[in-house]
Amino acid sequence: MSEPENTPVRQLDARSLRGLAHPLRMQLLDALRFGGPATASQLAQKLGESSGATSYHLRQLAEYGFVEDAPERGKGRERWWKAAHHGIRFDDSLLTDSDPVVRGAADLYLHEVATTQTRDLSTWLGNRDSWPEEWSTAWDMSSATLHLTPELTRELIEKMHTLVETYRDRAAAEHAPGTEQVRIQTHAFPIRTD
Repeated sequence: MSEPENTPVRQLDARSLRGLAHPLRMQLLDALRFGGPATASQLAQKLGESSGATSYHLRQLAEYGFVEDAPERGKGRERWWKAAHHGIRFDDSLLTDSDPVVRGAADLYLHEVATTQTRDLSTWLGNRDSWPEEWSTAWDMSSATLHLTPELTRELIEKMHTLVETYRDRAAAEHAPGTEQVRIQTHAFPIRTD
């Protein structure tokens, strides 16, 4: 399963941030964005949580517009959920909001994102031998130290985002055999969704 197609990137604001800034909610949203539609029970099993907890937090995510029903998947009383957007855009102004609750939620959100990225990279490093040989040279963990102004830094970030988007478009059009989801951070590496 891949990210939802043709869905917008969600811009976080103070209200929506409060609905998302919870470790389990962020994990649930990632599981739906990268693994496709699922039930609360399936997500509970995948994340090692109770189905009561996943059900509650899925309803909270739905209230804030991050997830929605996937009725085409449901049978009988079984409720399936899917991500409502393929990405999230964080607004730096949330870190300086006049409300300390918003600033705290923004800080928690960013720390959870950093933790998830570190965990994903560690998982790739620990499991890379289980991937086909062609992936052994198709990943990256590099860094560079540059001397840049804030303006040049923003320009570089914008150019990187633009470049990544061109590959999103190409991948959607090609669907070549052997295609896997590849997580792009400062590092690039494939991830499993099962």
